[in-house]
Amino acid sequence: MRKLLLTAATLLLGICAFAQSEQTVSKKNLVVKEWNTDARSNARVMDHVTTYNADGKKIEEIEYYSNGKQKWRKRYEYGPNGKVSRELVYDERNRLDTAKRFEYNELDQKKTQYNYDAKGKLRSVKVFEYIAEDA
Repeated sequence: MRKLLLTAATLLLGICAFAQSEQTVSKKNLVVKEWNTDARSNARVMDHVTTYNADGKKIEEIEYYSNGKQKWRKRYEYGPNGKVSRELVYDERNRLDTAKRFEYNELDQKKTQYNYDAKGKLRSVKVFEYIAEDA
């Protein structure tokens, strides 16, 4: 019995060590570039770029057209709770198009999203409702 327990413990430790070695890459100060490659010409075109800060939080995303020109750009700002407090969306000319401001409930879930135009005028409000249904 003791030998069986020792074998099981050794096996469990081995699995844990393997799982730790397979962890994902840290997102701290990371830039992720996504490229599209044309099957016929092998030409590579930038598709999407995501940038993370020193805390591993996403701070910017840029989407590109197939010709390599910017389609849109999003900047993320974080509040004291560590959650996204504002999302700023810029157009292809890098002009502010939309601003979103977020509020969270006591469970740190999105509660309200306020959508503003480029001039700061409130366009719409989205309210999030969470309903737990028993299966």
